Amino acid sequence: MISELDKTEFSKCEKLLNEKGQLEAIAIVENINPGRIFVDDTINPTSGLIWLGNNDGFIFFGNEQNKEFNRELNHFINNLIKPEAKKVQLNWFEGVGNHEKWNKIIERVFEHRKLESWNQRVYTLQKGDYKGNYEPVIEQGYKVIKICNTLLENNNNSIKNIEFLQSKILEFWSSPESFFSNGIGYCMVYKNEIVCVCFSGFVAGNVHCIDIETLKSHQGKKLAQRVAHSFVKDCLENNLVPYWDCMEMNKPSVVVAENLGFRNVFNYVGYYFSLE
Repeated sequence: MISELDKTEFSKCEKLLNEKGQLEAIAIVENINPGRIFVDDTINPTSGLIWLGNNDGFIFFGNEQNKEFNRELNHFINNLIKPEAKKVQLNWFEGVGNHEKWNKIIERVFEHRKLESWNQRVYTLQKGDYKGNYEPVIEQGYKVIKICNTLLENNNNSIKNIEFLQSKILEFWSSPESFFSNGIGYCMVYKNEIVCVCFSGFVAGNVHCIDIETLKSHQGKKLAQRVAHSFVKDCLENNLVPYWDCMEMNKPSVVVAENLGFRNVFNYVGYYFSLE
C-alpha cells in the first residue's frame, strides 16, 4: 500500500535516489526544500513518488520494477493525489522518472490517460566555462539588487509589488528564513517595481537550481540574462554550482543558459495527463 512518509523519515529514501538525477529530488529528501514523499513501505521503502513542494510535478524514484507499487499507482493518484491537487488548483499530473528506466513504466501504467510528454534539459556551470564578458547592456532605469531580508520585508514600502517576490520565494521555501539560510538571489527593479527575479529554487549540497522569471511587460530586454549574471557570479565566487533545468522547447531559457556558458549535462523526459 502506498503511504505518505513523515518528514523525519525522508532520509530512508536517500539510498534510493539516482545521484545523477534531478536536484529537486535530493533537495526534498534532504529536507532542504518542502515536499511530500509517498512510498511502498514506510519501514523499508524501495519505490516512491516525490511531490514537489512548489506543486511543479512529481518524481518517481527507486525500483521501477516494483509490480505492487506500479499496480497501485492509478488508484493512489485518483483517490489521494487528485483531491489534494484540486485544493491547490492543480489540474494536471506532471511526472518524471529519477532515472530513465522509469520512462517505459510511466508510459505503460498511464497509457489509458491520454499521456503526453516533453523533453527537459539540465545544465550546470563550472568556473572555467563562465562567459563573464558577454554581460548584456540594459536600458537605463533598471537596477540589479541582491535579495535580502530588508528588501523582502519592505518596511518602508519602497517596492510597490513586493508580493511578487514574496510569493516566488514561498513557492519553493517553507519560510524566508529557510531561503536566506540556504539560498541566494537577485532581482531587477524598475520604477520601484520588481520586474525580474533570479534565485535558488532548490538547493542540495553546493548546487543551486535557478528559478528565473521576468514580468511579461518587461520581457525581451535581456533582463533575465543580466540578473542571471549577478546570480552566477555570486555562486562562482562562493564555490557554488549553478544548475539550470528547463524545457527543451523553452528556447529563450536555453539561449540564456548557453550564453552564460552553461553546459548541458543530462536530459530527461517529462510526462503529463489531465486530472479533470
